[in-house]
Amino acid sequence: MSILLLEDLMIVPLLAIVAFLGALSAGGEANGIDAVSILVAVGALALVIAAGHWLLDPFFALLARARTTEVLTAGALLVVLGAALLMEVSGLSMAMGAFLAGVMLSGSSYRHQIQADIEPFKGLLMGLFFLAVGMSLDLGLVVSEWRMILALLVLFVVVKAVGIYGVARVFGATNRQGLRRVALFAQGGEFAFVLYSAAASEGVIGASENAVFSSVIILSMAFTPLVLLAADRWLKGDAVSTDGVEAPEGLKGRILMIGFGRFGQIASQLLLAQSVNVSLIDNDPDRIREARKFGFTVYYGDGSRLDILRQSGADTADIVMVCVDDRRAADRIVELVRQEFPACRLLVRSYDRGHAITLRKAGVDFEMRETFESALAFGGAGLRALSMTALDVGEVTADIRQRDAERLEAQVQGGMQAGGDKLHVAPVPNR
Repeated sequence: MSILLLEDLMIVPLLAIVAFLGALSAGGEANGIDAVSILVAVGALALVIAAGHWLLDPFFALLARARTTEVLTAGALLVVLGAALLMEVSGLSMAMGAFLAGVMLSGSSYRHQIQADIEPFKGLLMGLFFLAVGMSLDLGLVVSEWRMILALLVLFVVVKAVGIYGVARVFGATNRQGLRRVALFAQGGEFAFVLYSAAASEGVIGASENAVFSSVIILSMAFTPLVLLAADRWLKGDAVSTDGVEAPEGLKGRILMIGFGRFGQIASQLLLAQSVNVSLIDNDPDRIREARKFGFTVYYGDGSRLDILRQSGADTADIVMVCVDDRRAADRIVELVRQEFPACRLLVRSYDRGHAITLRKAGVDFEMRETFESALAFGGAGLRALSMTALDVGEVTADIRQRDAERLEAQVQGGMQAGGDKLHVAPVPNR
């Protein structure tokens, strides 16, 4: 994120440099760079930044009184166009003004509403932008100047890769991490097209150079998926440090609990309060080391592996409680336990309603959606806040719990759309 933000923010000084180079290339004292043009440009930048800091929130507060989303959208458009026009008049580029306006809007108190309003336009305009980028690739030029373009592509990627790798190592990254960052970021960015277009319009580079440079950036982007595939194959993640953690070996608890995250930690308290012999395993060494600080003995192991299940005592346990937050891992554990340890009862934490249906079809003895009971308690708190008695809240909660169980059973038999009559649907609000 830091690298991407730096690349985006650097467009501002780069566009300013392009504007000054354009003025310098114009030649002559009248058209060239002088103290007045510099002061005008700097003053315009300061004016835009000051307006964004002190005037933007009051401006949108005034527009918000209309209580119409179109007014806020028009206001955001006015800010962008106004900043772009001011930058162009001051001798800088409209792209810089639009970018500064976007930065200012992102810091506004109304940014979330503005973002929601312009979201439909964002996807459309981004699609048009990249469509224009693809159309700007001159295949004839690539064929005729392939040697130059290939050389520039290699030079560009190598120089950027060396810079990224060097910065990564300076700030403490390992060799593998540095190489992975190179694979992710060595390609060109979309702001290069904005920069080259501004340079061409200012006369800093010619149309042919613009086409060559743009082709280099486009090709670097096109090759990035292939580079990432190669990186995923050759740059495997560093081995997980298991210092200070123990692997399970010959555990004999009545209950085997797989996963000791926030769900498993709370669930284990009821069992431990009754002195039930519980074997705990988890595949996160950091979590295991943290749990040890509080007196828990948690073993390191992946519950989706049969050998780990055997070493953890699944063959002798009465119950296996699956508390992992990965639905695929949970499904794999359920499959293994059902096949290899059929006498063992399975209690599973489900991810959502669809996962709950899958688990019931798999024949688990009990499943619980991770947010179901907490959501019931939360809704009950809302009723109590409306002065409803605890007895009445309990009756409503029991009814909703029963309705949900019946709906879930119907969905197991008839699909996700079954049991809709058990839902309380919100009526259309009065207008």
